[in-house]
Amino acid sequence: MSGSILVVEDEPKLSSLLADYLNASGFDPHCLHDGADVLPWVKEHKPDLILLDLMLPGRDGLDVCKEIRSFSRVPVIMITARVEEIDRILGLEIGADDYICKPFSPREVVARVKAVLRRTRDGQTIEDHELLLDEHRYRATLRGHDLDLTAVEFRLLQLLTGNAGRIFGRQQLMDRIYPDERYVSDRTIDSHIKKLRRKIEAVAPGAKLIHSVYGVGYKFESDRT
Repeated sequence: MSGSILVVEDEPKLSSLLADYLNASGFDPHCLHDGADVLPWVKEHKPDLILLDLMLPGRDGLDVCKEIRSFSRVPVIMITARVEEIDRILGLEIGADDYICKPFSPREVVARVKAVLRRTRDGQTIEDHELLLDEHRYRATLRGHDLDLTAVEFRLLQLLTGNAGRIFGRQQLMDRIYPDERYVSDRTIDSHIKKLRRKIEAVAPGAKLIHSVYGVGYKFESDRT
């Protein structure tokens, strides 16, 4: 397993030790020691996972995690020396994927990193719009918000995002999302598309991800240049 890991820890010796273990396991680690430096770095470099200490100079780890969740679904593992903070971390639902209490074994940290990455990589992430599809739970989130899709809407979105830029006609979409070959009107697809757009717009106003191609069908395409 590989990937870029951001280690945010104000103890240089500990962050260096974690970086050594991550590097030995095939990861590409980068260390920061001040909470104020995290958000600009994440936006520029887009790491695959963040190890984020709770108590940091410059900016508190909880605040950093909450703001990261406003624009990214990158996995975050919180690190804390204060066991009594764990309930608070989870209770606030700040969006952390896991937590580790100090003192810990660096090998345990690497194992947690691998486990979280395996779990999150089961879905499909569209980085430009922070869209995460979890095919095991038929759950789609956009910018951290659950789209609350039906099974058919999820299959439709999964097909379109998995073939970004490709135009699908209504019959092609019906054949793919209704494998039991039931009879449905081609206008049913239009209805599903309309509902999908409405749900996307509700959590991300202005995001136009599903495009109509006049006389042909639909496609998923980023509206960003």
